[in-house]
Amino acid sequence: MPDRISKFVAELKSAPAMDDVFNPWHDVDAAHDQSSRAPMIRARQLRHYLSPRTDARYLLIAEALGYQGGHFTGIAMTSERLLLGHLAGRGIEPDHLLPGLTGRRTSSPALNRNGFAEPTAGIVWQTAIVELGLAPTDFVLWNVFPWHPYCPETGMLSNRTPKTSELQAAAPYLQRFMKLFSARRIISIGRKAEASLAALGVEASTVRHPAHGGAAAFRRQFSAAVND
Repeated sequence: MPDRISKFVAELKSAPAMDDVFNPWHDVDAAHDQSSRAPMIRARQLRHYLSPRTDARYLLIAEALGYQGGHFTGIAMTSERLLLGHLAGRGIEPDHLLPGLTGRRTSSPALNRNGFAEPTAGIVWQTAIVELGLAPTDFVLWNVFPWHPYCPETGMLSNRTPKTSELQAAAPYLQRFMKLFSARRIISIGRKAEASLAALGVEASTVRHPAHGGAAAFRRQFSAAVND
């Protein structure tokens, strides 16, 4: 299975370039990365994150990578602050993310001394680990659009909704991703993810996205999906 994971990450890395889309496992963010080694670090972290989770019970699939999360960590719904242990006080340890590997930030410290924080990432991880008591390898976080779409007017430190054409281009990668795991339940986070999964004929429970005031509904609905 590690070979299949490595192959999948290589496929993500070598995907055809798209306008206003950042590929964190291939591209260097020249304005914000610490070094040209950043894509290699992010690819290693993604491989190490996915490899022990092939028998996960749940796949949690949201919309797309964000600049405060996977853009710099290489891992969906995971921020540098999570990776570096700055949320350990909330019960989320770096070893929960990357057992046996020391996580590394790839953003320049000049941007943020403690690394980027993503509210969605903190809510999802805290709900799963602390509130529901799931083991870190019980669930896998992913996105229907696995790369980071950004606003060209604002630059890479921004997020935008993937276009329909982009979601269509990403669909084969989503199918390959799901074949790597034996999860008994797929949970879509938000309606965009639900629609993309439905277009592939994938049955999923849908929960409210925790952003924009949806944290309480997300926690309630995620708990119901896990305990059903």
